[in-house]
Amino acid sequence: MAAPLDRPELGALANLNARSRDIFRRIVESYLSTGEPVGSRHLSRMLPITLSPASVRNVMQDLEELGLIYAPHASAGRLPTQLGLRFFVDALLDFGDLGREDRARIDTQVRAAAEDGGFEGALTETTSVLSDLTRGAGVVLTTKSDPRLKHVEFVQLEPDRALAVLVAEDGSIENRVIATPEGLPSSALLEASNYLNSRVRGRTISEATVEIETARRNARRELDEIAARLVDAGLASWSGASESRDQLIVRGQANLLGDVRAAEDLERIRTLFADLETKTDVIDLLHRAENGDGVKIFIGSESKLFSLSGSSMIAAPLRSSDHRIAGVLGVIGPTRLNYGRIIPMVEYAAQVLGDLKRGR
Repeated sequence: MAAPLDRPELGALANLNARSRDIFRRIVESYLSTGEPVGSRHLSRMLPITLSPASVRNVMQDLEELGLIYAPHASAGRLPTQLGLRFFVDALLDFGDLGREDRARIDTQVRAAAEDGGFEGALTETTSVLSDLTRGAGVVLTTKSDPRLKHVEFVQLEPDRALAVLVAEDGSIENRVIATPEGLPSSALLEASNYLNSRVRGRTISEATVEIETARRNARRELDEIAARLVDAGLASWSGASESRDQLIVRGQANLLGDVRAAEDLERIRTLFADLETKTDVIDLLHRAENGDGVKIFIGSESKLFSLSGSSMIAAPLRSSDHRIAGVLGVIGPTRLNYGRIIPMVEYAAQVLGDLKRGR
């Protein structure tokens, strides 16, 4: 089963109507709770609205065609596919709050271990606590280089929040929820995704950012040189404060008709303005993605490690004093993990370790 970003239906998934999402959510939640397939008759009784089993079956057929669910047997109910679980985790999952007792246990035991055995002792204790709390296997990796990227996608969640999906060449997928600038349209996120995916392959986020920033400086320099010629010729002027120089007002447009060079310069300026706007948005989103908080979730065959075992891993980054990723803490378990409970638990444990590593 391919990862969602390799599927052409990704846009269709994002456009599922409320009824389809509700039915799909209940199929997944039932699977995570019981591990058993759920049928249309049972679903029709679970829904808050009156819907016949036949109508539910029609929706389930649509969900199956999208690759979100499947029938394990000819006459059985439906289970979520790997793609379905990924879509549920990325788009529909409600995260629970970490309970006070769980939070206190992680904090107390990890900090006590740090006092006795230093940071290494804290790492060992953290994996043990997570294993006990989740009934999974706690794992930690403390040396991690920036992954080389294969694909980047930004998906708007709310007017001021987006999901940055980073797909690495090793097959890992990391999701980071980022704050977006006020008023940034969803089209800008799509444009940034398209722009990056034509340039980012094989580069880390840092390398891609440096490369695009260099291109932006070169474009800015070219824009300044061309605009200066038009300003000197009295054909244009900068508006607003001179240091911002974000709008060029064209003067004497009639004179441009007889000046081929000026007309070409003006067209090039229009192109450069659009180019600079794109690069500025992309760089801003990259910085936000690089510093954004988030968990990395591997589901089934999305990782070669789990392709045969049918397991999943939830992992959160450990950050050094300069806020760069210095390691990964996680939990490995079946694909039926309680993602809504375990994700905040792993995030909090990573936060405690990060504070210890930074000496706080």
